[in-house]
Order: sequence, then C-alpha cells, then structure tokens
Amino acid sequence: MEGIPHPIPRTVEEVFNDFKGRRAGLIKALTIDVERFFQQCDPEKENLCLYGLPNETWEVNLPVEEVPPELPEPALGINFARDGMQESDWLSLVAVHSDSWLLSVAFYFGARFGFGKSERKRLFQMINDLPTVFEVVTGNVKSAKETAANNNNSSKSKNSSKIQSRQLEPQQHKGVKMSNPKEEDDSEDEEEDDEQGATLCGACGDNYANDEFWICCDICERWFHGKCVKITPAKAEHIKQYKCPTCSSKRARV
Repeated sequence: MEGIPHPIPRTVEEVFNDFKGRRAGLIKALTIDVERFFQQCDPEKENLCLYGLPNETWEVNLPVEEVPPELPEPALGINFARDGMQESDWLSLVAVHSDSWLLSVAFYFGARFGFGKSERKRLFQMINDLPTVFEVVTGNVKSAKETAANNNNSSKSKNSSKIQSRQLEPQQHKGVKMSNPKEEDDSEDEEEDDEQGATLCGACGDNYANDEFWICCDICERWFHGKCVKITPAKAEHIKQYKCPTCSSKRARV
C-alpha cells in the first residue's frame, strides 16, 4: 500500500517519469518476478491489489483504508481469480487492469495540477509511444523494425490516397467500417452532418481530421483514430470484425 513517499510529480515530464517507473515495476511483477507475484496472490487472503511504485518496484498489498484514497486504487481482489483461470489468462487480465490503473494515476496528477488540453495530449502521446503492460506480458510487442515499417506504410498511405481513403465503402472490407465518420453518407442533411462532425475518438477524445484514417468498433460502435488503436488501413482490410481494446478486454474478463 503506497502512502506516496516519493515527490509528487507536477510537470508533464515528471508525471511521465512516474508513469514509466510504475509501469516498469508492474512489468517485473508479471514477467521476471511472476513466481513470487503468483505466490503472494493467495486466494485465501483478503482483497489484494498489485501496486507499481515510481522506483520501478512492485508490491501486493491490501487497498488503502481512507476514502477517497490519495491516489486512484488498482483493481481490487486480483487474488480471488488466481486459481479459477489459466495462469496466462489471469496474468493477462491483471495486466489489462494495470494499464488502466497507470493511466488513471497519470491523469489524476494531470487534473490535480491543472494540465491544459495541450499538456494532456502531450502526456498521452508520450505514454502511447510505450508498449502497454498487456502487450509486454502477452508478447505482442512489435519490434522496432516492424514499428518503423508500419509508420512508413502509414505515411505513404496518407500522402498517396487522402481522397481515395475517404471514399472507401465499409462493405469492401469485410464489415470493418473504415470511412470517415463525417463523410460516411453524403446524402445526409446538414443537421446530421453537424452531429457527425462532433464525433470524438474513443481513445484520445479528439475530433477527426479529414486526412486521418478511422475505424469503428463492431461491438460498441465507437469510432477510433487508426493510430490510437494501432490499426492501419492495410491491416483493417483483413479484419472481419473489429473489436476495440475496451471490448476485447471485457471479453477476456468474462
């Protein structure tokens, strides 16, 4: 249980360094120290939480007693599911909740110290450049070479087919909705166009830009920037049914 013995971060860079330290601790618990972590999550004990600390360490402990807590709390009772599912699935589930907690802590600091829109956006971009804990734990982290190749392909796609990409019909891509949400139906009246113009990305919360690739989740029907959910137009062509990270994690939890 953390009582914040460390200096409280107040700038974007300090919050990001705090995020990286906690993230490193969580990754250690779920990979390098996984046997010790598994043993400490005894289902016979009370509700337990996994804490990542800014000094790149971790601890399994009871939640704090004060309400509201000094910081957002991690997922409660992770130990109860330990023996009820496959170890890899349980670790993946804890990783998903750990990612959620890391973001909540980072943006708690942002709200507490009055980060503006540009500061929040910069913080999210810095965080988003790192693989998630879930990606590291499940082994889905792309190599630097693959990432660079995807970035190059994405840049070429933007520069060569800005107009063409906005004219693609959803049914051409096996049900994946890839058209711009504002221009999905040119026959809609102005009122509907205005309503669509207010569409926000379900990941970063920003509006669309005319030259950006968007994709719609077939489960929750929210729109996302392709870059925010790491989906390129080329990759989307091979997706029969797209599920956003939130809907995918809900299915994993069930």
